[in-house]
Amino acid sequence: MTITESDFRAEAQKFLDANAERRIEETFEWGKGSDEVSVIEEKTEDQEMAEVAEAKKWKTTEFDAGFGWISGPEEYGGRSLPESYTRAYREVASDYSLPSQSIFGIGLGMVAPTILAHAIDEVKDRYLKPLYRGEIVACQLFSEPIAGSDLAGIQTKAVRDGDEWIVSGQKVWTSGAHYSDVGEIVTRTSPDKPKHKGMTMFLVDMHAPGVDIRPLRQITGGSSFNEVFFDEVRIPDSHRLGDVDEGWGVALTTLMNERAAIGGGGAGFGAIDFTRFIEMIRHYDLDQDPIIRQRIADVYVHYQAARYTNLRAMAKIRSGQLPGPEMSIAKLALTSNMAMVADMLAEILGPRLIADSGEWGTYAWSNFVLGIPGMRIAGGTDEVMRNIVGERVLGLPKEPKAIEPSK
Repeated sequence: MTITESDFRAEAQKFLDANAERRIEETFEWGKGSDEVSVIEEKTEDQEMAEVAEAKKWKTTEFDAGFGWISGPEEYGGRSLPESYTRAYREVASDYSLPSQSIFGIGLGMVAPTILAHAIDEVKDRYLKPLYRGEIVACQLFSEPIAGSDLAGIQTKAVRDGDEWIVSGQKVWTSGAHYSDVGEIVTRTSPDKPKHKGMTMFLVDMHAPGVDIRPLRQITGGSSFNEVFFDEVRIPDSHRLGDVDEGWGVALTTLMNERAAIGGGGAGFGAIDFTRFIEMIRHYDLDQDPIIRQRIADVYVHYQAARYTNLRAMAKIRSGQLPGPEMSIAKLALTSNMAMVADMLAEILGPRLIADSGEWGTYAWSNFVLGIPGMRIAGGTDEVMRNIVGERVLGLPKEPKAIEPSK
């Protein structure tokens, strides 16, 4: 018999009481505490590895208690409960101070759903439980130096050799590759076919011979992304996701889940504490300035509109439907709102935004502003998102292709 949601909440609270500390509610006060604010938190290598270890330990504890994959199939360690129970657990858990689980965002939000939908049973058995139990971490290997948002333009090739495939090429902007154990990679298997054909998806061992992971330095100073080189890396055919040359459809499963995660803040982006803004304008005696007040109101309204639009999209996914072009709307809204925030900050802080005077709550925002260009690329550029919305939602004609100059 299925446990009632009320009893499930009680079970979750009992587990959390025994294994975690209650969250202490903090009230924001200008000038006190850390003023760090960023799109992607920058950490040292030691800090990052310590957080990875802590995240894995908690994920294992959570899974073993029956809260690691609440809606997942029982054969892979889930409980086969409705998605509403997952939301109930998150509500209960929000009252506790828990280790960050951001390292699992890509693996569980994008890669695992693709494995569940397209892998053979042997691969599902091998990877799904370890992913949700926190034993392994997964990354996504899509973008290439000359094929970012144009996924169909990838050139990393896979050549069949008996029961294996030999993969060679380069991927770029791979988040978390340096601590990942497995990666979902899209390759070109039939270069003679049209761009959207001849692509095949695989799961690749990130520790396999021939895999070379190199960090990329960002304008923020951190290096959360990587470029990954594949030099004749061998992948068993059993690790193919979907049919040969039919990788485009498989990739769309991942991409739509990616935009759902980013657009909905699932990857740790988009959360704005408006109390900080209110206290900022009060601190600078701007709370009665009609232009500044209007700017904050505009940002607030746009964030709320994006939030409710995304909630409708999430309801569609929870009902069992695949995420669609509305995820592009959510992702585009997120980056547009971030740009609005940057403009507002420039208006309020002026030179303090770009010159470190040591004043609390000013230059710290520069890290946020510098992170926005990356977000306008991650998960598909703003331009590609506009094309998707225009063509698939509004029914507009396709964007004209550039005409090559005559020779």
